Amino acid sequence: MFNHTRVTQFILRGFSDIPEWRLVVVLFFSFVYAFALLGNISVITAVVTDSRLHSPMYFFLKNLCFVDLSYTSVTIPKALETTLQGSGVISYFECVTQLYMFFTLATTECFLPTAMAYDRCMAIYRPLLYGAIMSQRLCCALVVLAWVGGALYAAFLALNTFSLPFCGPNVVEHFFCDIPPLMRLSCADFRSSEEMVFTVGSCIIMISFALKVLSHIRIISTLLRMPSVDGWWKAFSTCSSHLTTVLLFYTSGSFTYLRSASQYSPTQGCLASIFYSILTPSLNPVIYFLRNRDTKVALHRLYCQRKF
Repeated sequence: MFNHTRVTQFILRGFSDIPEWRLVVVLFFSFVYAFALLGNISVITAVVTDSRLHSPMYFFLKNLCFVDLSYTSVTIPKALETTLQGSGVISYFECVTQLYMFFTLATTECFLPTAMAYDRCMAIYRPLLYGAIMSQRLCCALVVLAWVGGALYAAFLALNTFSLPFCGPNVVEHFFCDIPPLMRLSCADFRSSEEMVFTVGSCIIMISFALKVLSHIRIISTLLRMPSVDGWWKAFSTCSSHLTTVLLFYTSGSFTYLRSASQYSPTQGCLASIFYSILTPSLNPVIYFLRNRDTKVALHRLYCQRKF
């Protein structure tokens, strides 16, 4: 029998351990964070205030931007503070809360584009029945389902991770409380917990990704039968933007969580996390919103109201 002392706090590393690069890194990620805030808040405001954007597609986009806004705010401010100081202390409870909030938002971020892909599929494949199929009740139900699914999966991950004993060391080789670096700090065998994460996570990722692929296959097959080149190009442009963000999010996320924590590399883990937790939420407003005339006009009205 061993008398282990329970860890009451963790130490985060931040974006960079090199003192000479800290200021540059902080300025860069501060700019990215400000860009993400401005972009997502602008999209939400434009969709709410412009009656022409009160459609299912922009309803989902508005919710996705709110998720992205919260998603980046869970990790970046604390990471910037930690980077400036060289390292940052986070309590055990704060670490649990950050991990739970992060994966609630990350999983919701995974589910919402699936609903958006279904919406685009119905708009292109069943245009005459689109209004009846994508009713306000169905849209709200899909958003609620995404949030509930994200919250339940995050609760499973938090319980699975923090049921492990932590008795030191307590330095998390990451800029936020993430599963692989935390599991490596456990003073017990974490292989069974890791296998549960891999099994459940693989099912969620594969099902969500398969639904997106099936929706886009139906969209592409419908596009190939379109006589109008302009309509074909407009719809294909929308689908390609969706697939770009989906592939970036899934590739970087799978690289992080669908492999053994014993093979975790702090540098690779940090870089992959930057892609799916910072860059993707920051680029979503640009990729999804600034690709058609109506949304550009809505943003122009938002920031240049006097001219109208």
